[in-house]
Amino acid sequence: MLLLSRTMPVETEIKLRLPGGAEPARALLQSRGFAETSPRTLEADDVYDLPDQALRHSGRLLRLRRRGDTWTLTYKGPPQPGRHKSREEIETTLADGAALAAILEALGYRRTFRYEKFRTKFKSAGKVDRMQYGPPGGVGEITLDETPIGSFLELEGPEYWIDETAANLGFHPEHYVTKSYGALYHDHLMANPDAPPNMTF
Repeated sequence: MLLLSRTMPVETEIKLRLPGGAEPARALLQSRGFAETSPRTLEADDVYDLPDQALRHSGRLLRLRRRGDTWTLTYKGPPQPGRHKSREEIETTLADGAALAAILEALGYRRTFRYEKFRTKFKSAGKVDRMQYGPPGGVGEITLDETPIGSFLELEGPEYWIDETAANLGFHPEHYVTKSYGALYHDHLMANPDAPPNMTF
C-alpha cells in the first residue's frame, strides 16, 4: 500500500489479463525472480451498499473479505483518473466477520455482489524502494488471481514499480486494466446475460 500521508493511505494498482491462464504466468513470475509469499487460497469478497446504492454511485466501496480463516473489512474511496488505479483505502482485520456482516445488515446495508477468486501472492526479493515509501520491505506485491472470468495479475505498489515490473513481465501500458472485478463482471454479464448474478465458482 502506497502511503502518501499520515492520514490517507492510497492503494495504487493495475490488473493484467492473462489469456494463457494461470500456470504460464506462475512460471513467468518465478523466472523473473518473484517468490511465492502466500499460497493459492480462495478469497470470497462481499460488497455492501445501502438500498439506494449510494456507495456505488459515488465510486466508493465497502467490502468484507474472507481468506482462509482471516476476515478483512475494507473501505475504498473514489478512484482517481490516470493510467493506474489509485484510491484511498482503509482496511482492518476482524475477529468475527459473520458478526460484522450482521451489524452491517442491522444498519441497513445489504450485500449487493459477491466475487470469488483463487489468489496467490508474490514478491520480489531484495529490491530497495528508491522512493523511500511504499509497501512493507520497499517492494510492490503481485497477486495471481484465478477467477470465474479468467486469470489476472494484479500489481500493487508505487507507479514507477508497477511500470517497471509490467515491462519486465512483457506487458505495456495499453495492457493495463483499471476496472474492479465488479466492473469486469458487469461487462461479462452484458455479453452473457444468462450468467449468474455473482462472480462465484
